[in-house]
Amino acid sequence: MKPYVLSLALGLLVGVIYALFQVRSPAPPVIALVGLLGILLGEQIPPLIKSWVKPDAVATSWLQHQVKPHVFGELPQCARGGPGVTPGQDT
Repeated sequence: MKPYVLSLALGLLVGVIYALFQVRSPAPPVIALVGLLGILLGEQIPPLIKSWVKPDAVATSWLQHQVKPHVFGELPQCARGGPGVTPGQDT
C-alpha cells in the first residue's frame, strides 16, 4: 500500500508545481481516465458470466483470484514472521 500512497503524494506535488508554473498537465482528462476504469472493470464481466453459467467443481473466490490481481496489480506482501524478521529469513 505504501507505493500507492507515495505515488499519489508525488502526483499531487507535481500537480501543485504545474499549477504554480501555470502549465497544463500532460495527463489525460478525467473523462478518459473514467473510460479506462470502465474498460478495466468491463474485462471482469465475461469471467463472471462464465462462472455463473458453468461453475467450477471447486469453489473459488472470483473476486480474490480474478478481479483483485488484475485491477490492483500485484499488491505488496508483508514479510513472514513477526516484526524484526528480515524478508527471506525463515523463523
